[in-house]
Amino acid sequence: MSPAAAASTLVNVPWRDADVSLEIQWVGIENSTHPVVVFLHEGLGSVSAWKTFPHDFCTAHGLSGLVYSRYGYGRSTPKPAAELWSPGTMQAQAQEVLPALLEKLNITRPWLFGHSDGGSIALLYAARFPTAGLVVMAPHSFVEDVALKQIEAARIAYETTDLRARLARHHADVDSAFRGWNGMWLNPAFKAWNIEAHLNAITCPVLALQGEDDEYGTLEQIHRIAVRVPQTQTLVLAHCAHSPQRDQPKALSDAAGAFIKTALTAFAGH
Repeated sequence: MSPAAAASTLVNVPWRDADVSLEIQWVGIENSTHPVVVFLHEGLGSVSAWKTFPHDFCTAHGLSGLVYSRYGYGRSTPKPAAELWSPGTMQAQAQEVLPALLEKLNITRPWLFGHSDGGSIALLYAARFPTAGLVVMAPHSFVEDVALKQIEAARIAYETTDLRARLARHHADVDSAFRGWNGMWLNPAFKAWNIEAHLNAITCPVLALQGEDDEYGTLEQIHRIAVRVPQTQTLVLAHCAHSPQRDQPKALSDAAGAFIKTALTAFAGH
């Protein structure tokens, strides 16, 4: 069993005309000389929702990692109840909040390991800022009807089942997390959301993974990324739905670890 990860803490990050508190957790090897791996959670995720995967992954591959909860999630500053997240929310997180957090923590040229919405944010960040590489799981670069149907079903489940109680284990303000994510995706304007034009600017190595049984997206998501970013490697995981870190953690860890090691070796050779 690997040693326990550090407890999560809060850091204040300037954003727009205020400061937000973001929940962070350091994981893995404390003195690794490799770029830090920054984990970006899914649309209903948080530091605790990752469970032990980031720490186990970084420890297994000799890496340092940072896990954080975005604004509105986990123990981070919740959004006000009346605040509606627009189609530009993920871009703001990628190109405003994440750079501010990394500057605060003196992290330069990170690896980004993103899941779902976190994968989209990772892609948007790498399109503008120096990045060692990306591992993106079930990322979204355009909106599909299959995703909207699942997100509408999640809204009904939140209001009629124990979903709210289950999510509350991971969020200090569960309505902030759920309503922010759900309202953004179900905003009629979000149907036109598409970040494919941004992908052309990505120059770092990319591993794009998706489960063959992903209920929130088709394999066209990672295939389109590979068209826009020719250095992308794609991997389809069998017997895997939307969350590879839960359904296929070993296959995910092995593939991502090998990909990062190869990229680090290639970079060191230059």
